[in-house]
Amino acid sequence: MTLPAPLSEPRFVLTGGTLHDPATGRDGVVADIWVEGGRIVSPPADPAGFRRVDVSGRVIMPGGIDLHSHVAGPKVNAGRLIAPQLAAGRRGTCPAAVPTIHATGLLYATLGYTTVFDAAIPPASAAIAHRELAELPILDRGIYLLAADEEPVLRAAAGTDAAKLARLLATTISTGRGWAVKVANPGGPAFWKRGRRGDQHDLDTQLPGLTATPRQVLERLATAVTSLGLPHPLHVHTANLGLPGNWRTLLETMRSLAGRRAHLAHVQFHSYSGGDLDEGSFGSGVAPLVDFFNTHDDLTLDVGQVLFGDTVAMTADAAAAEHISHATGVPLVSHDSHLAGGCGILPIAYREQTLIHAWQWAIGLEWFLTVTDPWRVALSTDHPNGACFTAYPRLMRLLGDAAFRREALAGIHPTVRSQSPLAGLNREYSLQELCIISRAAPARIAGLPHKGQLGVGADADIVVYRRDADLARMFALPAQVYRGGLLVAEDGQPRSLEPGRLLSAAVPEQ
Repeated sequence: MTLPAPLSEPRFVLTGGTLHDPATGRDGVVADIWVEGGRIVSPPADPAGFRRVDVSGRVIMPGGIDLHSHVAGPKVNAGRLIAPQLAAGRRGTCPAAVPTIHATGLLYATLGYTTVFDAAIPPASAAIAHRELAELPILDRGIYLLAADEEPVLRAAAGTDAAKLARLLATTISTGRGWAVKVANPGGPAFWKRGRRGDQHDLDTQLPGLTATPRQVLERLATAVTSLGLPHPLHVHTANLGLPGNWRTLLETMRSLAGRRAHLAHVQFHSYSGGDLDEGSFGSGVAPLVDFFNTHDDLTLDVGQVLFGDTVAMTADAAAAEHISHATGVPLVSHDSHLAGGCGILPIAYREQTLIHAWQWAIGLEWFLTVTDPWRVALSTDHPNGACFTAYPRLMRLLGDAAFRREALAGIHPTVRSQSPLAGLNREYSLQELCIISRAAPARIAGLPHKGQLGVGADADIVVYRRDADLARMFALPAQVYRGGLLVAEDGQPRSLEPGRLLSAAVPEQ
């Protein structure tokens, strides 16, 4: 793994701040942070030449890392076109459901985020996505490549030549300058392109024209990614996204991957009980899933939390988007990338009094509040699918303030209020735990040892917050944000538009 050197910036020291830095074991510790050349350094023997910045009484955390987002490429641009009324920021929880690439960088930075990964780029679209991301201000960025959408990779994954599969994945990552391998609905496009709906197969249905099942494809992809030594394990969006009863598919996915390193994407969308969209059957399937997850340390996840408001759904699982379109009556765009892979895009409005939406909101929070190890969880809304990333401060308050959560619960659909386990979950995330799921854990899961921490040698990605009992207000407006030692935002205003770095994995020759 090769990372570019950080931008060199003047020397300075942040003095008197209260650190929340889980990776180094500091929780509420008052300490100084010394910065030189874009990295955090040891206190110098001679501090002359270091500019002093007094941050006494304020909270210091590493820069935020969004492990799973959608910010560039054809699907995002189609989302901007399909819902221009949302891009104008008229309603909902975000100023723009799918902000421009320029606004994306500024909005993330002013929230205290310094790194973002786009989680679904078809290899055929990688060059276009990189050209767009080159215009992203401030943030370090990387992409996950939908390698299994390519016919040669899928055929190799359906075969038994492990070396061939590894070579093809290595070539895809190298030529696409990717950070990780993503699989969306394993084998699903093979069904969908042949006219079968995405809800007509499970992990053990033989793929059309191939002598393998989606389960075998998943297992072989995970093994190949591990053999390549990529920094991030296989990033898995399993089958049957958004369908009633799909908790069984997620459980079988976890069972197949247990013993291998793998990351489970937006699990909220895969945790539904029932078999139909009615009040008596649709509900939460989280309990058996979280029981399995809590006892299998090789697995990590991001939640994909739904928050109420208007947004745009976009998924590399075009079959799932088609199902949502049929269920809601909302037209979709089915974007095909040179016949190699496709995405479904459609506007969506999440409402508190809509049964399914209320369940989705409660199911995501149930995941957060019942997983025992926050180091294996990354905070996300699967931007923009569950909500725009600008809603993250509200999500942090929902996790860290039980009274606020109870108040929100009281306003949703009565069936969900009475049936969801959420009412009995009183857990409150501490500042240290919020720091873990938004910074330290995403850095560890993604394979970024120099990020998500404030130890000596780390990138000087640093956020200074004003302490506030209202966590949403606290996390919405950092006092200062530094990326690579450069002051990029202050009190909600950008201070630099300097582009960040591309994070691409170095793959050994096969």
